[in-house]
Amino acid sequence: MLIDLKDKTALVTGSTQGIGAAIATGLARAGARVGLNGRGEDSTAAAAARLTSEVPGAQFVPVAADLSTEEGAAAAVSALPEVDILVNNLGIFGSRPALEIDDAEWRRYFEVNVLAGIRLTRAYLPGMMARGFGRVQFIASDSAVAIPAEMIHYGMTKTSLLAVSRGFAKEAAGTGVTVNSVLAGPTHTGGVEDFVYELVDRDLPWEEAQRAFMREHRPQSLLQRLIEPEEIANMVVYLSSPQASATTGGALRVDGGYVDSILP
Repeated sequence: MLIDLKDKTALVTGSTQGIGAAIATGLARAGARVGLNGRGEDSTAAAAARLTSEVPGAQFVPVAADLSTEEGAAAAVSALPEVDILVNNLGIFGSRPALEIDDAEWRRYFEVNVLAGIRLTRAYLPGMMARGFGRVQFIASDSAVAIPAEMIHYGMTKTSLLAVSRGFAKEAAGTGVTVNSVLAGPTHTGGVEDFVYELVDRDLPWEEAQRAFMREHRPQSLLQRLIEPEEIANMVVYLSSPQASATTGGALRVDGGYVDSILP
Protein backbone atom coordinates (compact mmCIF):
# COMPACT_ATOMS: atom_id res chain seq x y z
CA MET A 1 0.00 0.00 0.00
CA LEU A 2 1.44 3.35 -1.07
CA ILE A 3 0.62 5.99 1.53
CA ASP A 4 1.20 9.56 0.39
CA LEU A 5 0.93 12.30 3.02
CA LYS A 6 2.66 15.04 1.07
CA ASP A 7 1.08 18.46 1.65
CA LYS A 8 -0.17 17.27 5.06
CA THR A 9 0.96 18.67 8.40
CA ALA A 10 0.98 16.45 11.47
CA LEU A 11 1.55 17.05 15.17
CA VAL A 12 2.66 14.12 17.31
CA THR A 13 2.69 14.87 21.02
CA GLY A 14 5.35 13.41 23.26
CA SER A 15 7.44 12.56 20.23
CA THR A 16 11.09 13.11 21.10
CA GLN A 17 11.57 9.41 21.88
CA GLY A 18 9.88 6.02 22.05
CA ILE A 19 6.55 5.39 20.33
CA GLY A 20 6.05 9.08 19.58
CA ALA A 21 9.38 9.36 17.76
CA ALA A 22 8.59 6.21 15.75
CA ILE A 23 5.21 7.66 14.76
CA ALA A 24 6.76 10.99 13.77
CA THR A 25 9.35 9.15 11.68
CA GLY A 26 6.71 7.03 9.97
CA LEU A 27 4.58 10.05 9.08
CA ALA A 28 7.64 11.89 7.77
CA ARG A 29 8.63 8.93 5.60
CA ALA A 30 5.14 9.12 4.08
CA GLY A 31 5.79 12.76 3.18
CA ALA A 32 4.11 14.70 6.00
CA ARG A 33 5.54 17.79 7.63
CA VAL A 34 5.69 16.77 11.28
CA GLY A 35 5.50 18.82 14.46
CA LEU A 36 7.79 17.17 17.01
CA ASN A 37 6.80 17.82 20.61
CA GLY A 38 8.70 17.73 23.87
CA ARG A 39 8.74 19.89 26.98
CA GLY A 40 12.24 21.34 26.63
CA GLU A 41 13.49 23.44 23.71
CA ASP A 42 16.95 21.85 23.65
CA SER A 43 15.75 18.25 23.79
CA THR A 44 13.04 18.89 21.19
CA ALA A 45 15.47 20.58 18.80
CA ALA A 46 17.97 17.75 19.30
CA ALA A 47 15.31 15.14 18.54
CA ALA A 48 14.29 17.04 15.40
CA ALA A 49 17.91 17.11 14.22
CA ARG A 50 18.33 13.41 14.94
CA LEU A 51 15.20 12.38 13.07
CA THR A 52 16.02 14.66 10.14
CA SER A 53 19.30 12.82 9.75
CA GLU A 54 17.40 9.52 9.75
CA VAL A 55 14.83 10.70 7.18
CA PRO A 56 16.70 12.84 4.64
CA GLY A 57 14.52 15.55 3.17
CA ALA A 58 11.94 15.33 5.95
CA GLN A 59 10.62 18.47 7.60
CA PHE A 60 10.34 18.33 11.38
CA VAL A 61 9.08 21.37 13.26
CA PRO A 62 10.19 21.51 16.92
CA VAL A 63 7.20 22.28 19.18
CA ALA A 64 8.52 22.72 22.71
CA ALA A 65 5.57 22.90 25.09
CA ASP A 66 4.27 21.29 28.27
CA LEU A 67 0.94 20.10 26.95
CA SER A 68 -0.38 19.22 30.39
CA THR A 69 -1.12 22.94 30.85
CA GLU A 70 -3.42 25.36 29.05
CA GLU A 71 -0.44 27.62 28.35
CA GLY A 72 1.49 24.75 26.78
CA ALA A 73 -1.41 23.82 24.54
CA ALA A 74 -1.73 27.44 23.42
CA ALA A 75 2.00 27.54 22.63
CA ALA A 76 1.71 24.40 20.49
CA VAL A 77 -1.22 25.82 18.53
CA SER A 78 0.72 29.06 18.04
CA ALA A 79 3.67 27.08 16.63
CA LEU A 80 1.41 25.02 14.34
CA PRO A 81 -1.85 26.91 13.78
CA GLU A 82 -3.24 24.27 11.41
CA VAL A 83 -2.68 20.53 11.35
CA ASP A 84 -4.25 17.83 9.21
CA ILE A 85 -3.15 14.95 11.44
CA LEU A 86 -3.12 15.08 15.24
CA VAL A 87 -1.65 12.16 17.15
CA ASN A 88 -2.26 12.46 20.87
CA ASN A 89 0.57 10.23 22.04
CA LEU A 90 1.76 12.05 25.17
CA GLY A 91 1.50 9.89 28.27
CA ILE A 92 3.10 8.96 31.57
CA PHE A 93 3.00 5.65 33.39
CA GLY A 94 4.43 3.97 36.44
CA SER A 95 3.58 1.34 39.01
CA ARG A 96 1.99 2.25 42.33
CA PRO A 97 -0.13 0.22 44.78
CA ALA A 98 -3.73 1.30 44.29
CA LEU A 99 -4.26 2.49 47.87
CA GLU A 100 -1.12 4.63 47.75
CA ILE A 101 -2.19 6.79 44.79
CA ASP A 102 -3.07 10.18 46.25
CA ASP A 103 -5.30 12.89 44.78
CA ALA A 104 -2.38 14.82 43.30
CA GLU A 105 -1.16 11.79 41.36
CA TRP A 106 -4.64 10.98 40.08
CA ARG A 107 -4.92 14.59 38.84
CA ARG A 108 -1.46 14.56 37.24
CA TYR A 109 -2.22 11.41 35.28
CA PHE A 110 -5.51 12.82 34.05
CA GLU A 111 -3.98 16.18 33.08
CA VAL A 112 -1.13 14.61 31.09
CA ASN A 113 -2.74 11.51 29.62
CA VAL A 114 -6.26 12.73 28.93
CA LEU A 115 -6.81 16.48 29.14
CA ALA A 116 -3.75 17.34 27.03
CA GLY A 117 -5.27 15.47 24.08
CA ILE A 118 -8.71 16.94 24.68
CA ARG A 119 -7.33 20.49 24.58
CA LEU A 120 -5.51 19.97 21.30
CA THR A 121 -8.42 18.14 19.67
CA ARG A 122 -10.73 20.97 20.71
CA ALA A 123 -8.30 23.44 19.13
CA TYR A 124 -7.65 21.65 15.83
CA LEU A 125 -10.85 19.74 15.07
CA PRO A 126 -12.95 22.72 13.88
CA GLY A 127 -10.35 23.60 11.22
CA MET A 128 -10.17 20.00 10.03
CA MET A 129 -13.95 19.85 9.76
CA ALA A 130 -14.08 23.11 7.83
CA ARG A 131 -11.43 21.87 5.36
CA GLY A 132 -13.14 18.49 4.94
CA PHE A 133 -10.14 16.40 5.90
CA GLY A 134 -8.49 15.48 9.17
CA ARG A 135 -7.19 12.61 11.23
CA VAL A 136 -7.18 12.58 15.02
CA GLN A 137 -5.77 9.65 16.94
CA PHE A 138 -5.43 8.93 20.63
CA ILE A 139 -2.74 6.43 21.59
CA ALA A 140 -4.44 4.26 24.15
CA SER A 141 -3.33 0.90 25.52
CA ASP A 142 -4.37 -2.64 26.29
CA SER A 143 -4.48 -1.25 29.85
CA ALA A 144 -7.68 0.56 28.83
CA VAL A 145 -9.59 -2.72 28.91
CA ALA A 146 -7.29 -4.97 30.95
CA ILE A 147 -6.61 -2.69 33.90
CA PRO A 148 -3.22 -3.59 35.43
CA ALA A 149 -3.43 -3.99 39.19
CA GLU A 150 -0.07 -2.26 39.64
CA MET A 151 -1.13 0.96 37.86
CA ILE A 152 -4.85 1.50 37.87
CA HIS A 153 -4.40 5.28 37.54
CA TYR A 154 -2.72 4.73 34.17
CA GLY A 155 -5.42 2.25 33.12
CA MET A 156 -8.11 4.76 34.05
CA THR A 157 -6.64 7.38 31.72
CA LYS A 158 -6.42 4.98 28.81
CA THR A 159 -10.03 3.89 29.31
CA SER A 160 -10.97 7.56 29.26
CA LEU A 161 -9.32 7.99 25.87
CA LEU A 162 -11.64 5.40 24.34
CA ALA A 163 -14.66 7.44 25.42
CA VAL A 164 -13.08 10.72 24.38
CA SER A 165 -12.15 9.51 20.90
CA ARG A 166 -15.56 7.98 20.29
CA GLY A 167 -17.24 11.20 21.38
CA PHE A 168 -15.11 13.41 19.15
CA ALA A 169 -15.71 11.01 16.25
CA LYS A 170 -19.44 11.68 16.66
CA GLU A 171 -18.78 15.42 16.74
CA ALA A 172 -16.95 15.11 13.41
CA ALA A 173 -19.57 12.85 11.78
CA GLY A 174 -20.04 13.44 8.06
CA THR A 175 -17.22 15.98 7.72
CA GLY A 176 -14.44 13.85 6.23
CA VAL A 177 -12.57 13.87 9.53
CA THR A 178 -11.91 10.60 11.34
CA VAL A 179 -11.14 10.10 15.02
CA ASN A 180 -9.82 6.82 16.39
CA SER A 181 -7.93 5.25 19.26
CA VAL A 182 -4.99 2.92 18.86
CA LEU A 183 -4.63 0.29 21.58
CA ALA A 184 -0.92 -0.31 21.90
CA GLY A 185 0.22 -3.44 23.67
CA PRO A 186 3.34 -3.83 25.84
CA THR A 187 5.96 -1.98 23.80
CA HIS A 188 9.74 -1.90 23.90
CA THR A 189 10.85 1.61 24.87
CA GLY A 190 13.47 2.96 27.25
CA GLY A 191 10.80 3.82 29.78
CA VAL A 192 9.35 0.34 29.57
CA GLU A 193 12.78 -1.18 30.13
CA ASP A 194 12.92 0.74 33.42
CA PHE A 195 9.40 -0.41 34.26
CA VAL A 196 10.25 -4.04 33.50
CA TYR A 197 13.20 -3.88 35.86
CA GLU A 198 10.92 -2.52 38.59
CA LEU A 199 9.03 -5.82 38.42
CA VAL A 200 11.71 -8.45 37.68
CA ASP A 201 15.25 -9.16 38.85
CA ARG A 202 17.50 -6.24 37.85
CA ASP A 203 20.45 -8.59 37.51
CA LEU A 204 18.86 -10.43 34.58
CA PRO A 205 20.12 -9.66 31.04
CA TRP A 206 17.53 -7.70 29.05
CA GLU A 207 16.29 -10.59 26.89
CA GLU A 208 15.76 -12.77 29.95
CA ALA A 209 14.15 -9.90 31.86
CA GLN A 210 11.77 -9.23 28.96
CA ARG A 211 10.71 -12.87 28.77
CA ALA A 212 10.26 -13.02 32.54
CA PHE A 213 8.14 -9.85 32.49
CA MET A 214 5.87 -11.16 29.72
CA ARG A 215 5.57 -14.56 31.38
CA GLU A 216 4.85 -13.25 34.87
CA HIS A 217 3.02 -9.97 34.26
CA ARG A 218 1.60 -10.11 30.70
CA PRO A 219 0.90 -13.82 30.11
CA GLN A 220 -2.11 -13.03 27.88
CA SER A 221 0.14 -11.81 25.06
CA LEU A 222 -0.07 -14.02 22.00
CA LEU A 223 3.01 -12.34 20.55
CA GLN A 224 4.98 -13.36 23.66
CA ARG A 225 7.39 -10.46 23.22
CA LEU A 226 7.35 -6.71 23.55
CA ILE A 227 6.09 -4.83 20.50
CA GLU A 228 8.54 -2.57 18.70
CA PRO A 229 7.55 1.13 18.42
CA GLU A 230 7.66 0.96 14.62
CA GLU A 231 4.88 -1.63 14.71
CA ILE A 232 2.62 0.86 16.50
CA ALA A 233 3.66 3.57 14.04
CA ASN A 234 2.60 1.44 11.06
CA MET A 235 -1.01 1.45 12.27
CA VAL A 236 -0.94 5.19 13.00
CA VAL A 237 0.43 6.02 9.54
CA TYR A 238 -2.29 3.93 7.91
CA LEU A 239 -5.04 5.58 9.97
CA SER A 240 -3.60 8.97 8.98
CA SER A 241 -3.96 8.17 5.29
CA PRO A 242 -6.75 8.72 2.78
CA GLN A 243 -7.00 4.92 2.54
CA ALA A 244 -8.46 4.84 6.08
CA SER A 245 -11.35 7.17 5.22
CA ALA A 246 -14.04 4.71 6.38
CA THR A 247 -12.44 3.93 9.75
CA THR A 248 -13.66 6.26 12.48
CA GLY A 249 -14.93 6.02 16.03
CA GLY A 250 -12.92 2.86 16.48
CA ALA A 251 -10.39 1.38 18.86
CA LEU A 252 -7.80 -0.36 16.70
CA ARG A 253 -5.57 -2.93 18.38
CA VAL A 254 -1.82 -3.26 17.97
CA ASP A 255 -1.53 -5.29 21.14
CA GLY A 256 0.05 -8.56 20.07
CA GLY A 257 -3.22 -10.34 20.87
CA TYR A 258 -3.01 -9.25 24.49
CA VAL A 259 -6.68 -8.35 24.90
CA ASP A 260 -8.78 -11.51 24.93
CA SER A 261 -11.45 -10.37 22.52
CA ILE A 262 -12.52 -11.25 18.99
CA LEU A 263 -13.66 -7.67 18.38
CA PRO A 264 -11.24 -4.86 17.33
